[in-house]
Amino acid sequence: MRILFLSDNFPPEVNAPASRTFEHCREWVKAGHEVTVITTAPNFPKGVVFPGYRNRLWQRETMDGIRVLRVWTYIASNSGFARRTLDYLSFMVTGFLAGLVQRRPDVIVGTSPQFFTNCAAWMVSVFRWRPFVFEVRDLWPESIKTVGAMKDSAALRLMERLELFLYRKAAAVVAVTESFKRNLIRRGIASDRIHVVTNGVDLTRFQPMERDPALVARLDLADRFVAGYIGTHGMAHALETVLETACLMRAYPAGAQVRFVLLGDGAQKAALKAQAAEMGLDTVLFLDTVPKAEVLSYWSLLDVSIIHLRKADNFTQVIPSKLFECMGMGIPVLHGVAGESAAIVAGEDLGLVFEPENAQALCDGVLRLAQDRTLYQRLRANCLAAAPRYERTALARKMLAVLEQVGRRDQ
Repeated sequence: MRILFLSDNFPPEVNAPASRTFEHCREWVKAGHEVTVITTAPNFPKGVVFPGYRNRLWQRETMDGIRVLRVWTYIASNSGFARRTLDYLSFMVTGFLAGLVQRRPDVIVGTSPQFFTNCAAWMVSVFRWRPFVFEVRDLWPESIKTVGAMKDSAALRLMERLELFLYRKAAAVVAVTESFKRNLIRRGIASDRIHVVTNGVDLTRFQPMERDPALVARLDLADRFVAGYIGTHGMAHALETVLETACLMRAYPAGAQVRFVLLGDGAQKAALKAQAAEMGLDTVLFLDTVPKAEVLSYWSLLDVSIIHLRKADNFTQVIPSKLFECMGMGIPVLHGVAGESAAIVAGEDLGLVFEPENAQALCDGVLRLAQDRTLYQRLRANCLAAAPRYERTALARKMLAVLEQVGRRDQ
């Protein structure tokens, strides 16, 4: 089967969408299928093209058997709604045009969060007379309203109508959470067309490992209890809560041994660094995004992983992908996301769940895990035991079964 996949994120970018798409496509190639990914020059999240690439009209490469076609886009950093929208719209146009000249696929996949990529995938499916599958990784544009990037307006309602139009035109919808599926059913999408394939973890990469001694020395983390956040520093993540927690920690003797590490980039990072400096937080370390090959060394530094999103109803439907990476690494979590993901943490006993944006609750959780070694070791063991249930290879095969079913039905 020939699979054409449109995604505006792909390695060497290291965010969750890029990893999911790459790991799924890699497994489909191993299963004997021909996979072509249409994407952009890697630039997320800073809006700066990675070394070794150029923002050219057309450039090809092969990654683990995946045919990758990178097209020109208007590149913008992950901040500023208007410029990001221009970025999305440009990929919709160039991705669509590129899709027209590829060898005729059996199935076309478009992936969110922003749905302009799926507009391109649907248009390619119309012109190539092949079925289109919509992968839903975020409920966009609902999420941009949640973070306050855009208020309720005629334009937003128009985008919501376009979103529903694309769901209805898709031969199948692949959602990453059960909550997303329920949301779509409530909005009139037939349940038998919606398949849930959660995020997961590549256990060939994410495994328990000793702390990198060079990093420990460079960052002065020896004999420290490290609570870390690895990921995008965006409006949705409300990482001001971590800074407030670090401030509260000063009141506790045990807090002197705690360090907070925040690795990544995003629209809010500069403001967070300025706030930390104003608060005099010398226990908080801000680190820039590192290449994919180096990420595991930084994960190894963490005693616990902080997973956090803004307190909002929309975010109760998401499952942050870093939860699964923590399982693979055997790192207990402090989970500040309500809803479906919190149920996984509680059900698998992977860590402590706390109320989003509640700095005191996060502070209490950090101190508890730093001081209660019996609890800590139990949670660590549970993470490792749970990880195989969310192994990426099996999940890739589950999504492949959906694509094969759609492809056969259209023949």
